[in-house]
Amino acid sequence: MHQSERLTAIPGSAEATDLAPGFRHVRALTEALVVPLSDADASLQSMEDASPAKWHLAHTTWFWETFLLREHAPGYQLHDERWPYLFNSYYEAQGPRISRAARGLLSRPSLPEVLEWRAVVTQAMEPLLGDPALADLIALGIAHEEQHIELLLTDIKHALFQNPLGPAMWEQADGVASAAGRAGPLGWHRHPGGIALVGHQADGFAFDNEGPRHRVLLEPFALADRLVTNAEWEAFIADGGYAAPRLWLADGWAWVQREGIAAPLYWRDAEHFTHQGWRLRDPHAPVTHISFYEADAYATWAGARLPTEFEWEAIARGQDGASPCPAHDPRGGNQLTCAGPVLPMGSSGLFGDCWQFTRSSYLPYPGFRPAAGAVGEYNGKFMSGQVVLRGASCATVRGHSRASYRNFFYPHQRWQFTGLRLAKDC
Repeated sequence: MHQSERLTAIPGSAEATDLAPGFRHVRALTEALVVPLSDADASLQSMEDASPAKWHLAHTTWFWETFLLREHAPGYQLHDERWPYLFNSYYEAQGPRISRAARGLLSRPSLPEVLEWRAVVTQAMEPLLGDPALADLIALGIAHEEQHIELLLTDIKHALFQNPLGPAMWEQADGVASAAGRAGPLGWHRHPGGIALVGHQADGFAFDNEGPRHRVLLEPFALADRLVTNAEWEAFIADGGYAAPRLWLADGWAWVQREGIAAPLYWRDAEHFTHQGWRLRDPHAPVTHISFYEADAYATWAGARLPTEFEWEAIARGQDGASPCPAHDPRGGNQLTCAGPVLPMGSSGLFGDCWQFTRSSYLPYPGFRPAAGAVGEYNGKFMSGQVVLRGASCATVRGHSRASYRNFFYPHQRWQFTGLRLAKDC
């Protein structure tokens, strides 16, 4: 897949519970999301960072077939021996694969053929779901497919955006209102600093880049009690924020000049592009689809800074939004919407609206060691040149909204639901 896919679990992190319902749910959810798409829609690849919806459907199926069925189901035969070459992502140990940029050229197999393959693999997995020896690997496979659900949603949004007609994936849903409410004055949650323990600290599944737990020293700081809004970003634009080199990191200013950046991705006048097509922009909703460069420039303009990932986690600890969200409706008009748990952070909680940039580089924690074998390939080798984001987005499956979860992107990327929360020294 790409840099936000972390395929290695912390050993022993799967709880000794029945994983079958989670497996069945994630397989069904992935397929439900593509119901509105035609075969042509599902084959679109709008840029190398994104993959076609059909490829996500197939790659997640390849994962189960490759790492579970082929290795642990006696007598299992590959559905099609040619397809691993098409749907392997970056696993060198699993052999050659089609180039990432060519995924949009795969008109065959068709969408119905991929869905038929999914059904075969889903059924074949049933006898393995209760095997305690496979629990960690099955939990990892579920989390892997959940990550691809988020990527499928953001990738198809970018693909449909390329069409001048502005096609909608979903029609506007009756009764779905903006989840933003009215943003109040910016407040601050102060932290006295000191030694904090960070990293995954609870039972249950976690990716290996969330550990090992370790101590960090924090200086006194404050974290904003809500996210930056569209209206505040409009003020930044009106004040010449995109034309003021003093606000920008050197690489960011070069990017703005080279790419002609003047607003967040998907903005057009007073509208923005959503899964429902072009919609009026809610001024009180969190700004999304910005790069690290833009987030850093805005923070400088606002007289603040971005938090470190450890400052963010210190505030978030104990406020995890990992419980399922009963109000989640992926057809929301401003962006995907989720009422989420009520948190003491104000109208825009720490979890679930958008990924929040930190100023921390994506690096291994002290004592980190990638796992042996193929499933250990896709984490440590990407710990270079990327920036950590925290908090999960409106497209993130709710179980991934935990304080220790680390997402990461290159500084210029912004097709994900990325925003920012300000911080300052005290």
